[in-house]
Amino acid sequence: MAREWSTLRELLLPAVAGASRGRRGRVLEAELRAAIRAGRLPPATRLPATRDLAGQLGLARGTVTAAYAQLIAEGYLVARHGSGTRVAEAATVGGPVASGTVASGPVAGDPAAGPAAGGVGVPGAADAVLATPAPARPRWRFDLRTGLPALGAFPRADWVAATRAGLAGLSSEALGYPDPAGLPELRRELVGYLGRVRAVAATPGRVVITNGSTEGLALVARVLRAAGHRVVAVEHPSHPGQRELLRVHGLTPVPVPVDEDGIDVTALAATGARAVVVTSAHQFPLGVVLAPHRRHALLAWARNRDAVVVEDDYDAEHRYDRPALGAVQALAPERVVYLGSVSKVLAPALRIGWLVAPARLAADLVELKRLNDLGCGTLPQAAFAHLLRAGGYDRHLRRTRALYRRRRDALVAALAEHLPHWHPVGVAAGLHVVVRLPDGTDDTALRERLARHGIHAPALADFAPAPVAAPFPGLVLGYTALSPDRLRAAVAEIARLARGG
Repeated sequence: MAREWSTLRELLLPAVAGASRGRRGRVLEAELRAAIRAGRLPPATRLPATRDLAGQLGLARGTVTAAYAQLIAEGYLVARHGSGTRVAEAATVGGPVASGTVASGPVAGDPAAGPAAGGVGVPGAADAVLATPAPARPRWRFDLRTGLPALGAFPRADWVAATRAGLAGLSSEALGYPDPAGLPELRRELVGYLGRVRAVAATPGRVVITNGSTEGLALVARVLRAAGHRVVAVEHPSHPGQRELLRVHGLTPVPVPVDEDGIDVTALAATGARAVVVTSAHQFPLGVVLAPHRRHALLAWARNRDAVVVEDDYDAEHRYDRPALGAVQALAPERVVYLGSVSKVLAPALRIGWLVAPARLAADLVELKRLNDLGCGTLPQAAFAHLLRAGGYDRHLRRTRALYRRRRDALVAALAEHLPHWHPVGVAAGLHVVVRLPDGTDDTALRERLARHGIHAPALADFAPAPVAAPFPGLVLGYTALSPDRLRAAVAEIARLARGG
């Protein structure tokens, strides 16, 4: 079995793993130094313990200790007993992201330039369309829907403690109407977290806290519509709620095929669209990763078309066999709007999401957020900021990643045993797996047959925009809500029904 990548505090440094064994110490130093200078590791960011980072990168602990010591000597890091190793407050930070400021208005010539005009929109519809509730039934025997974490694993005690600590740290003034961009403390914590785990290039002024990533996409859609966009490219297949949300806000979604390397950028260019929504780290639903050559082609298209890339990083923290690639946003922060939330890590009920915007779009997005609902609730934001700062979020991820890996392994093993001609597609990541069925199978008819017997197993055809067909017949099976034993029982029952039993 492949090793599990889980540490107390994670740090995304893919170049280290790819370096030759004799050079990894020097590469580690260089990567940390570059991350600090570029602002991906802001001042005061706490780094992983040497033992944790060594385990994550497959290095000797002494190699990490030596790299930390060198950067401490150079003034990039500071180490204090009891508080770990952190980025120095006076560390030299350069690069366009760290030194830039948020524009006070749109930049002429930008695809989203112009005032964020228009009505407040329909937030109720926007919030609803990306949810994936099971069809109305009294009770599913086996519910394999996608998109939900293990809700029973929610860290209730940690959240209660974080709520108390967050509230205790708020001033009386902070209990008034919130900053529409979000609680400043949370935006600072997110800059540090996203920088070290997803390599996102951000400053607090570019972060907007939203009611889930759905509201973030709705805000971006309204900015695009106000700037004159009428079509937005989307991946094919993709979440039907995403396409519905874009239509609600006056945009026509245009499907672009996805293959084993991710979205087809040549086909994207042929659409004439100047905006696209991608799930690059773990394509939904196919589960493929946007290949490096496609990443560069996508950003070249964005530059040539003066276009906007919306990167939905919906479940990138859940990778089970190897470290994830960094976010596409890190390669072109002025071309990419980055979306994320806690819905796939903690629980959708918290309604905490965020977007990281190019500087030229940030002011318009904050103003739309102000007009929409005056900002998100301060108390949940304060609790989440404390959870990030104290390491509770990382600890929860470490636990659930191991849990989901066991459940995914159980599902895949059961499929191999009972349905050897059904093949899992995509990388070992996320909260679901796509299973490719034999050619000629009617996956919609199979989904309906399973539903009649109390099994909720969405068909891949459900994620294709009619009349465009799905690339192959398949089922999209979520595995995080069921124990390994229940998953094995579900697959045995699916096999019996698929054979006509």
